[in-house]
Amino acid sequence: MNKSLTRNLANDELEKFGAEIEALRAKTVADLGERDARYIRNIFKAVRWTEFAGRALLMIGAFLPTPWLIGFWVLGTLSLALSKIMDNMELGHNVIHGQYDWMGDPHLKGKQFEWDIIGTSDNWRKTHNFRHHTYTNIHGLDDDIGYGVLRLFPEQRWTPAALFQPLYALVFAALFQWGVAIQDLRLGQLFGKRKKAARAELRRAGVPVLKKMSRQLIKDYLIFPLLAGPGFLVVASGNLVANGLRNIWTYTIIFCGHFTTDVETFPKGVLKNETRAHWYWRQIRGSSNLAGGFVLNTLSGNLSHQIEHHLFPDVPANRYVEMAPVVRDICKRYGVHYNTGSLPVQFGQVIWRILRHALPSRPRASRLASANS
Repeated sequence: MNKSLTRNLANDELEKFGAEIEALRAKTVADLGERDARYIRNIFKAVRWTEFAGRALLMIGAFLPTPWLIGFWVLGTLSLALSKIMDNMELGHNVIHGQYDWMGDPHLKGKQFEWDIIGTSDNWRKTHNFRHHTYTNIHGLDDDIGYGVLRLFPEQRWTPAALFQPLYALVFAALFQWGVAIQDLRLGQLFGKRKKAARAELRRAGVPVLKKMSRQLIKDYLIFPLLAGPGFLVVASGNLVANGLRNIWTYTIIFCGHFTTDVETFPKGVLKNETRAHWYWRQIRGSSNLAGGFVLNTLSGNLSHQIEHHLFPDVPANRYVEMAPVVRDICKRYGVHYNTGSLPVQFGQVIWRILRHALPSRPRASRLASANS
């Protein structure tokens, strides 16, 4: 473990550290304007046009001879997958955070926007915008630690079921949007002591989720395939693969931002007397970045800058690339570890976590000391 992870900041140091982070946020927000509005509107257009191109190519290819059909199917599927990835990552995720509410555009309002996945944006606002971003990496409060499926940290209780988590991880990656959709339904409570209350709550909370699931499934696997007539299976399979590619990509980016080797988790006790500066400090220690350029930044929804996103979740994500060097410099001066690396390296660390903590493991004393600081 990097030694800087265990360094404590004195109270006055911590407050100065937080003040510099806050000053960066204020400076960026004051500079928001036309170029940010133009950027997100161009992303909105790109999502719509790549979807149109993908669906058109699949539809046309369904009526062509086999060699042409294959080519059109591949291009159409990739274009549709690109649209779904951008809609999920750079458009939906960031708009739902309210990053563009200042524009006053009804199509880009955080509390009204609905995205192209089977989970509802209302549930996402609760599980992600509030719970995850408020209680980042705090055991028992942040449901994103393993998503209730995987044991990724030694502080999580080990059970024999964890032995099979490399298999769970593969299934979870392929079906990631489904995991997001049911995360707030608390299905585990159906097997607890308050089963009756849990069933009643599930009936109430499950209705909008089922409606959204139905709309998405009907759209991708019935309406558009039926429009192709005899090419039903060509279009349906293209939609299935596009959704799968989006799921795997989203899973990869999110896991690289939260579950690399140096990412830290915390007990509930860290919330006692936690100041804003301490919250900033916790966000950095519980996040990791990906080194890359414009393409990676755009396709990841700028979650390649997960550290900056955790610090500034309501600041337009296209600004993170400018803010990152400043944050990194602040961290360097205060001795706070800034966790970054390439996509292959960071994802390799995620895979190691999945494999290692499938077996019994205990937190090291140095890690416990750091988490409780």
